[in-house]
Amino acid sequence: MTEPASTSDKKSLLCKRSNDTCQFLNEIVELRKEVSSLTELVRTDALTGLYNFRFFNETLALEMERTRRGTQPLSMILLDIDHFKKFNDKWGHELGNHALIHIARLIKVAIRKLDFPCRFGGEEFVVLLPNTDLRQALSVAERVRELIETSPLSVDGQAPISITASIGVDQFTSAHTESCESFIRRVDAWLYRSKDSGRNLVSYPDLRGLRKLDSVTQEEKNALFGAVGNED
Repeated sequence: MTEPASTSDKKSLLCKRSNDTCQFLNEIVELRKEVSSLTELVRTDALTGLYNFRFFNETLALEMERTRRGTQPLSMILLDIDHFKKFNDKWGHELGNHALIHIARLIKVAIRKLDFPCRFGGEEFVVLLPNTDLRQALSVAERVRELIETSPLSVDGQAPISITASIGVDQFTSAHTESCESFIRRVDAWLYRSKDSGRNLVSYPDLRGLRKLDSVTQEEKNALFGAVGNED
């Protein structure tokens, strides 16, 4: 059944020759809904419901440019399900798909609404965290890892199946000049550090190497906050 048009839709579709609404109002409203649905499909992974790789690439470029022009860092979480090939070999690809859907749901539960959860490909997932430094991102990543570890996949007629994931985390700041590909490789290196170190881990750069705002010089603070040249 066609839903009634909203007041705003009717106002925007008044016929020019009279105050009556357009006779094709319902059709136009439905077309708008279809266009919106198609737009969502273009940027959404069909299996998991997360954003797809295309959306990730576009959003990463935009968020990195926003970071270059601002003061807030961008962080990235890259996640890989542990031993997923063995999982598929043992349980089959259909159950493997259920596992991917399961992990996607857990990721959405663990992150914030402002974050961008995406399917990176295969059994890999990526989360972009705008306006988020590495310390904050680590908290989110550990929450994701722990939730996956403590939330086994429910299977009808048998015991739940335990799943774990290895995670890499790093941040991009206005001081970085690297490309999107280089940033991804940097985070991917930390992911492989987790896998090489025994899996079910979160790996990241040494936090002691991060500079806090308090350690920034006054001149740098002035530049960051647009205060250069405003001094009396």
